[in-house]
Parts: sequence; structure tokens; C-alpha cells
Amino acid sequence: MGKKSVKENKNIYFQSREEAGLTRAQASELMDFISESRIEKIESEKVTVQPEDVVAMAAAYKKPALCNYYCSHECRIGQEYVPEIKLSSLAEISMGLLASINSLNMQKDRLVEIAEDGKLTEDEIPDFLSIQERLEKLSLTVDSLRLWMDHAIANGQFDRNTIEKIKELSES
Repeated sequence: MGKKSVKENKNIYFQSREEAGLTRAQASELMDFISESRIEKIESEKVTVQPEDVVAMAAAYKKPALCNYYCSHECRIGQEYVPEIKLSSLAEISMGLLASINSLNMQKDRLVEIAEDGKLTEDEIPDFLSIQERLEKLSLTVDSLRLWMDHAIANGQFDRNTIEKIKELSES
């Protein structure tokens, strides 16, 4: 077993590997194409991490949130368009979802009024922006729910194949 690092200011990839209880050698074995030396270079920020690296680390470390972190913090496009999603409990996500739905339900008539003529007038902009903000909050909550499920699958709480079969049945 390797020595425990005492380095401060570890990046998220370093922290995630340690939280998974893996040495670089063990992590490299779980990720067929990423060498122990490449892991060290990613963790010490000597090389730029690539999307394929992050996908492999997320799977090996059972931490799907690494993919969202990469997209929202390191990808130039994602920094602009992908919000960071925090892993929350199912109860927190459910309460946030209900609050967002209730808030939007109260504003649906106003959205219909704004949209019925196909134009956005200057006096409608404040209400439209408020509705847009609430929709974005709802979208983040849905993404949080997806991340929660991915985390539960990665950590063995649910079987991915069973989930996929249930999805297929519900779509037919």
C-alpha cells in the first residue's frame, strides 16, 4: 500500500482518488489506458486533464460528479453553459423540485400571456426573466436528481442494467 499524501491544496482528482481509498497504482489498474505516471501528472497539474481521463476516473473512483466538475470548471464551452451541480440528498432534491414546480405553476399563466403573440415586449421582459430564472432552477434540480441516481448506481445501491430495463419498459 502506498504512503498517504500530506500535500496540501490537492486538486479534485487527487482528493477523489484518496476518498476512494486507492493508490495511483490501484487506480491505474482500474483505468486500463491511464498510467500511474499520467495520474500523478493530472493530480499535480503538470498535464491538462482530458475528458476521457475524467470519465475513467469518475468510474474508477465511483464519483460521477467529477464529470460535471470537469465540464463546469475546466472545459471552455462548459464553463459558459454547464452549471456546477452539487450532490444532495434525495430529500433535499425532492423538496427543491416541489418548490420549483409550485413557483412555476403560479407563473404559467403569465408565460402564456407573454408568449401568445410570439413577441417579447419591453414591459414583459422582467416577468420573462423571472420565469426563465425559475426554469433554470428547475433544470438544475432535475440535473441534481440525475447526478444523485448516477452516484447511487456507481456505489452499488442500484443495478444499472435493472434501471435501463425499467426505463425501456416505461418508454414503450
